[in-house]
Parts: sequence; structure tokens; C-alpha cells
Amino acid sequence: MSTAPASDPQPVPEAEKPRPKPRLVFDDPLDQQSSDDTDRGWGERPPAGGSTADLARFLDEKPPHHI
Repeated sequence: MSTAPASDPQPVPEAEKPRPKPRLVFDDPLDQQSSDDTDRGWGERPPAGGSTADLARFLDEKPPHHI
């Protein structure tokens, strides 16, 4: 039985590894498209064909005074 320290260190758990610092980006933010500039950013669904999809959209988007 040897009491010499092991030469191969144990791997560091993922939670203890230092995280890299976020990069600073000096681009013009107005040159990039935001999520609000897209239909998906406003909650629109991708187009789906069929009358079942149309009915589901109608029922989901029906104003409360049309109950």
C-alpha cells in the first residue's frame, strides 16, 4: 500500500469550473433585428393549413365580448 500522492488530479466538477467572462460587443444594436421585429416576437404562430387550425386560432383569439 503506497502513501504517495496520485500524479493524476481528479477532474474538476462542472459547477466549480470558472465561467468565461461575457464578451463585450460594440456593434450598433439598431443594425440587428430584435424579436419584436418578427411575427414570432409578437406571439404569431407559423402558418398552418387546414380548417382545424383556422378554428383553433379563431377560438384562441376570440375577443371576450364574442362569447
